[in-house]
Amino acid sequence: MGQIIIGIDSGVDKTGFSVFEKQSNRAGKFIYNTSGLIQTSNKDSNEIRLKNIYNSLTQIIKLYKPQIVVIEQLFFFKNQKTAIKVSQAQGVCLLAASQSNIEVEYLTPLQIKQTITGYGRADKKSMQKMINLTLDQDIKINQDDEADAIACGLAYCFINKDLK
Repeated sequence: MGQIIIGIDSGVDKTGFSVFEKQSNRAGKFIYNTSGLIQTSNKDSNEIRLKNIYNSLTQIIKLYKPQIVVIEQLFFFKNQKTAIKVSQAQGVCLLAASQSNIEVEYLTPLQIKQTITGYGRADKKSMQKMINLTLDQDIKINQDDEADAIACGLAYCFINKDLK
């Protein structure tokens, strides 16, 4: 079995995740396993929502046993309230990874877009198109957060393709 990588796009409403496997016997080869969303209810308090993200991510970690978690790094937010909530969700993701002794890597949105599309200012539609073309699969991506998590994991695989 190769190296398992979980890509994460953190948010309190929705945290996207993706799972990739880099094949240990072949540099540059990876397999997309799955992706999805951890969704929370806006009827719950912030603490409960963060706990639900933590519990769900912990289950995903137990199921897939990743060696690396890749998180889209906070870069710039126009809305300070949004930035704080995303930071809190990211903190919960970091805690789940840390408690399982999993290495965490960060990629900026610019790095991810540049790696996936070749253009650092690519829009969501272009990103999703390139994900499907690159993986040679028609992945049913339900939300932007899931697409961002797939792009995050995929970009990490490309950037580190020469590592076994």
